[in-house]
Amino acid sequence: MSSPQPAAAGPGPDQPAGAGLEATRDALEAAGYLADDSAALVSHLAQQLGKPVLVEGPAGVGKTELAKALSRATGRELIRLQCYEGLDEAKALYEWNYRKQLLRIQAEAGAGPEEDAAGDAVMEDIFGEEFLLTRPLLAAIASEAPVVLLIDEIDKTDQEFEAMLLEVLSDFQISIPELGVVEAASMPLVLLTSNNSRELTEALKRRCLYLWLDYPSVEREVEIVRLHVPDLDAELALRLVEVVGMVRELDLKKPPSIAESIDWARALLLLGADQIDSETFNRTMSIIVKHRTDLDLVAERVGMRLPAAGRGSSNGGGAA
Repeated sequence: MSSPQPAAAGPGPDQPAGAGLEATRDALEAAGYLADDSAALVSHLAQQLGKPVLVEGPAGVGKTELAKALSRATGRELIRLQCYEGLDEAKALYEWNYRKQLLRIQAEAGAGPEEDAAGDAVMEDIFGEEFLLTRPLLAAIASEAPVVLLIDEIDKTDQEFEAMLLEVLSDFQISIPELGVVEAASMPLVLLTSNNSRELTEALKRRCLYLWLDYPSVEREVEIVRLHVPDLDAELALRLVEVVGMVRELDLKKPPSIAESIDWARALLLLGADQIDSETFNRTMSIIVKHRTDLDLVAERVGMRLPAAGRGSSNGGGAA
C-alpha cells in the first residue's frame, strides 16, 4: 500500500500560504477555539505536512481542547487515547478476543476426531481480523476516513511506551505479528499533549512539530471567556480574569485553568453578580480552587484584597 498523503486544509498550492494560515485560524475560531499565532501556525503546518504535533504546557491551558477544536474544524472524528501510568500496548494498540478464540477452539474440538487434521487451520483462523479488538492507535491507523488522533498526557507513560509509538508516528503503520503490517488508509492528524511532568525522549520529539502553550494574556483570556459566556459584562469579565491571574501567581497545588475561568464566569452570570467582592469571591472560590490547602491560601492572599460587599471594585486592585 502506498503511503497516504497529507490532507490539505485551506487553499490550494496556487494560493498564498498566508491565506491558508488565516483559514486555519478562522476555522478554529468558528469551532470555539481562539488560537494564538503559534497554535494557528502549527495547526496549519501539521495538516499540510502530515506531521504529528507535540503540545506541551501547564495543565488547563487548552492543549486537549485544541485537538477537539481541530476535530470540529476539519469535520474529522476524534479518537482519544488517554494515557496513564502503566498503560501498555494491549490497551493502546490492540488485543485478541481470547474468549471468542476459546469458544472457536472448543467448537472445533467438539466436531469429532475426524476434524483433528484441521487443527492447524483453526489456530491460524483464530488470529484473523474477526478476533481482533482494536484500541485507539489501531483504530486511527485503520480508519478509512481521516481522523484526529489525540494521545493525551503522554508524559504519564514510560519510555518503553514512547518507543512503541515511534513506528506509528514515523510511518503511520502498526506491526501485528500474526497479521503483518497495517498501514494507514488515510493520514491521521496526530496531537500528543504533555503537562511537562517529565522530559520526553529526543526520538519522540524529533518526529513531531512542537507547540508550547502557556496561560494567555489578560486580554486574550477575556476574549476566550466572552466567547464562551457572551452574556457576561465586559468589565466583569476583565475583573474575573484579573482575579484569576492573582490566584495563579500563588504557589498552589493546582492553579485554575482556562476552563475553570469559564465555569466561574457562567456561575457569576447565573448568580446575577455584577461585581467580584470579597463575599462573592468566598462563596464561589471553590469553582476555581480545588484543593483544601489552596482554599485557605487563596482566601487569605486574594479574598482579603477584594472590596467588601456593597463597596464596589476598583480596577486599581488588579493583579499585582
